[in-house]
Amino acid sequence: MPDVNGLELLHRLRRSGVNVPAIVITGQGDVAAAVQAMKAGASDFLEKPLREEALIAAISLAMGQRRSGRSIADSESVAARLRQLTDREHQVLTGVLDGLQNKMIAYHLGISARTVEVHRANVMAKMGARNLAELMRMAVTVDVVVRSSETGRISPLDPSPACAR
Repeated sequence: MPDVNGLELLHRLRRSGVNVPAIVITGQGDVAAAVQAMKAGASDFLEKPLREEALIAAISLAMGQRRSGRSIADSESVAARLRQLTDREHQVLTGVLDGLQNKMIAYHLGISARTVEVHRANVMAKMGARNLAELMRMAVTVDVVVRSSETGRISPLDPSPACAR
């Protein structure tokens, strides 16, 4: 779109009170853009080139959300799964949602990239997320960023020495 990007269009729709399911499709997607899209209300975030099955699944999901009036995950269920995460897994999750690569999360936490990979896999398994977009949807459902500051858990960007535990 020459005059406006997909995220801006989504923001304009929401400000105008138009609440239709939206799927953001991009050629240059990254985690940060996906998080922004999900927070703006996108029901999914897909990267080009698209597989037909992925697009059909995203459309079905978006229409199902509209019919039910609910998000993909029940917020209480997601919150219960979040409570099962260890402090370190929560730190890794926060880094992932901040758009950091495994190596950067490892650097901020003072651990190896391989250890981050293991914690990240554990987060995906405990949350029941099949992919990063689904994990982000869950996080947006319960607003993990707010939860993190309320519980006092350490953010991966926290420079305090307790971060290395």
